[in-house]
Amino acid sequence: MHYDTWSPVYRELLDDLGYDRAGDERARDRLAELTEPFDCELLDVDGDRVAVAGAGPSLSDELDRAREADAVVAASSAADVLRAAGVGVDCVVTDLDKTPETARELAAEGVPVAVHAHGDNVSAVETWVPRFDAEAVLATTQAEPVGHVRNFGGFTDGDRAAFLADHLGAAELAFVGWDFDDPSVSAEKAEKLGWAARLLRWLERRRGESFAVLDGRRAELDVSDFPA
Repeated sequence: MHYDTWSPVYRELLDDLGYDRAGDERARDRLAELTEPFDCELLDVDGDRVAVAGAGPSLSDELDRAREADAVVAASSAADVLRAAGVGVDCVVTDLDKTPETARELAAEGVPVAVHAHGDNVSAVETWVPRFDAEAVLATTQAEPVGHVRNFGGFTDGDRAAFLADHLGAAELAFVGWDFDDPSVSAEKAEKLGWAARLLRWLERRRGESFAVLDGRRAELDVSDFPA
C-alpha cells in the first residue's frame, strides 16, 4: 500500500468520522520519537495462510481455524483469547486501548507488536511504548508515513492486521473472530466496524480474493470511489 493510494480513502474516512488529520500527525510524530526502525524480516509470512484474528465473541468458537493457519496476526485483545487457548500469536496489532500489558508481554517474548498512533491515544503511546522491547515494536500511522513509522493501510486494529499481512506477502487471509453485527458494541464502534468492512471489501478486490467474512454484505459495501 502506497500512501498516494491510501490518501483519498483516508481523507474520506476523516470527513465521515470527523477525525483530525493534525491530531493523527502529532501522534505519529510522538510515536516516532519513542521507537526505532523495525526489521520486517522478523515477521515473515510470505506465501503463508494467515489467520487474521478479530476480538469478536465468535473467536472462541473459531480457534481451530486459527490453529490450522501458518501464522496468526491478532487484533488487540484477540491475543488474550488465543494465548489462553494455547494458540500461538505471530504478531499483535494494537492502538493500546485494550490489554496493553499483553502487548508488552508479547514484545518481551520477541513477538512483533504493531503499535498504532492516532489522535486519541497519545497518552497511551507515551505510557506503554517505553515499556516494550524496542526491537519488537513496529510503529504505524494512518496519516502520511514519516521516517520509520509505516502506513500499510487500514483503520481499526482488525483491518490493519489484514492490510499488514497483505503487505508482507500472505498468500491467503482467513478471518476468525470477526462480528460485524455484534449488538454489544457502542454506536461509535459499530460505525468503525462499518468502515472495517468497507476496507476489507477494498482489500479483497485489490487481492482478487473473496473473503468469506464479507459474504452476505458486499452489496452494502460501496468502494466504487476507492482506488483500484
